[in-house]
Amino acid sequence: QVQLVESGGGLVQPGGSLRLSCAASGSIYSIRNMGWYRQAPGKQRELVATTTSIGITNYADSVKGRFTISRDNAKNTVYLQMNSLKPEDTAVYYCNAESFTVNIGGYLEVWGQGTLVTVSS
Repeated sequence: QVQLVESGGGLVQPGGSLRLSCAASGSIYSIRNMGWYRQAPGKQRELVATTTSIGITNYADSVKGRFTISRDNAKNTVYLQMNSLKPEDTAVYYCNAESFTVNIGGYLEVWGQGTLVTVSS
């Protein structure tokens, strides 16, 4: 099985920056897409950004130009650099990865436990 562990969340003032990291570990054969999602209190989980194994990225409109997703395939790690943070960015941020699973001969989605980002003065 593959596990995802996020780190880097915390409290930051509006306009500030944070960098989230998510490292995959365990029985890793191949990881396809990786991404970040977030869930604010009382709201549904939403996509923030994704990246393919060759670095093709996709962003939610609300974070374009402020957030950057990157990936280190050698370390099985995905990052989210968040700049110009706004109070509405406050949420629990979850890492997601599509991991090849031998038992089914295909890819399964794996989720991290989440890391809280609070943007407040």
